[in-house]
Amino acid sequence: MVEIAKAVSYNSDVLIMDEPTSALTEKEVSHLFAIIRTLRAQGKGIIYITHKMNELFEIADEFSVFRDGKYIATKLSTEVTRDDIIKMMVGREITQMFPKLEVPIGEVVLSVKNLCLDGVFSNISFDVRAGEIVGMAGLVGSGRSNVAEALFGVTPATSGTITINGKQVDMHSPAVALAEGMAFLTEDRKETGCFLGLNIQENMDSAVLNQRYVKNGFVQNKQLNADCIAMAQRLRVKTPGMDEIILNLSGGNQQKVLVGRWLLTNPKILILDEPTRGIDVGAKAEIHRLVSELAGQGVAILMISSEMPEVLGMSDRIVVMHEGHVSGILDRKDADQVSIMDLAAK
Repeated sequence: MVEIAKAVSYNSDVLIMDEPTSALTEKEVSHLFAIIRTLRAQGKGIIYITHKMNELFEIADEFSVFRDGKYIATKLSTEVTRDDIIKMMVGREITQMFPKLEVPIGEVVLSVKNLCLDGVFSNISFDVRAGEIVGMAGLVGSGRSNVAEALFGVTPATSGTITINGKQVDMHSPAVALAEGMAFLTEDRKETGCFLGLNIQENMDSAVLNQRYVKNGFVQNKQLNADCIAMAQRLRVKTPGMDEIILNLSGGNQQKVLVGRWLLTNPKILILDEPTRGIDVGAKAEIHRLVSELAGQGVAILMISSEMPEVLGMSDRIVVMHEGHVSGILDRKDADQVSIMDLAAK
């Protein structure tokens, strides 16, 4: 909000906003839109860059669509529907943004009981079963990402238990989490995910260099490189080659590389924190499809998301957090936006 205030303070004739709502609450977004409408009434021009469809239709007079670095078209907002925009963005129809597959739900893989981190969250308890996607919802500051970091040993919990396949684990470091078959996609790919100065190959293989690709103390580069290339092709990473610096890729392709990094570890438990934040609808659909496939293979998935349609569309159960504690757990059949927001704002 301070950055937005600073930009507005210049009293410019043209204001460019690039993903201004990515870290804002719904109340703050409403306030921003009020500011935008005031500026428009004053004759200011605004270029608003976003991947959120509902925002476009709420404030835009016309849309310009780009795909893979190329200009596609410009349309008045009154001329097109949401599906039209999506089709232009991805070059094909997307009939189902959330391809949730019905898969068998197995035994409990991850069990969390009374997990606490002093001053951050307390008494967090939930289970995740094999083949199950458990969504975690809540407002900004509810503690969702802190729970994920504690589960992966980034910031170890001060009390409570984490049990994997019936065995209690002292999750004091990410190395322990990796050894137990856990993988963690962080919410901020640039700050805590990507090694921005390294290439795609180096970013993708960084989590497995001490695992099955090492023999007699030496990395088996031939097999490792082949598997990374195959993973990049599977995830449809758009790149000139594996030696391309990851900083040069789009946000969606950076995210796919990070997903590939963790899939190479063959995880039993996958924690996804905002897996589709700031990426286009085509990349979102591909990641959603992949998550559903992994659940079908028996992976236990915990997915944290601020996007309500994503949580509702992908989850078998939804854990809702409010100010550092679990305010409720909803089954898929009982969940809707009203029930989730009621628990998130308690």
